[in-house]
Amino acid sequence: MAKGKKVKKKNSRQHPNQLNLKIVTSGTCLACKQQCARGLAYLERMSQPGAIGNGVPCILTKPKA
Repeated sequence: MAKGKKVKKKNSRQHPNQLNLKIVTSGTCLACKQQCARGLAYLERMSQPGAIGNGVPCILTKPKA
């Protein structure tokens, strides 16, 4: 019997040092004590009528190494 080829799994990260950040919604950004520029821009976009958003990566929720 012939053995199958081993398939390498492709790394889902785009860069080896990429962090896994949590996605937060506008409610979390609004209640945050340390509001960042990315979060404030997301709040501005979500305040427009009819805006649909899936959240924004939060730098303050990066895992501790």
